[in-house]
Amino acid sequence: MLTMNHGTRQRNWRIRGGGTTIEIMGGVGARKLRELSAADALKRLASAQYGRIVYSRRGLPIIRPVNHIVEEDVVVVRAHLGASLLRGDGQVVAYEADSFDEHTRQGWSVIVTGVARVVMDPEQVQRYETLLDPWINLPMDHIIRIETEVVTGLELIDEAG
Repeated sequence: MLTMNHGTRQRNWRIRGGGTTIEIMGGVGARKLRELSAADALKRLASAQYGRIVYSRRGLPIIRPVNHIVEEDVVVVRAHLGASLLRGDGQVVAYEADSFDEHTRQGWSVIVTGVARVVMDPEQVQRYETLLDPWINLPMDHIIRIETEVVTGLELIDEAG
């Protein structure tokens, strides 16, 4: 068992099984992390309004919040012309979204990793522009599809759940 102090609260972490369940004690009742299937993780990701794209610039990780849609196992985002993400069409990226309730201390987190490709087909571009309404006031010139290769998801639930 690993014990950590976080502010005035002490946390006890106990790892069980093959690392797929972690018990978290302290605060308001015990919690455990449960691994989600790839299908469940993608459903959770599709339910989120926004996430964070992680890509590399000059060998360093860059993280940007963006809104997205999920179609089957593909994540689609829009980007503006100056986005350094576009400097490497075919770049490996990660995309993460989560939802947590601070009061119940329950929620989930999903990360997909895959190859980012700029959508060039005019019909697909038009369709995605209709589906993806940007949250910022910049021209969004490019549609990027992340072809997922690795999907991981974790859910934080009650110990009894």
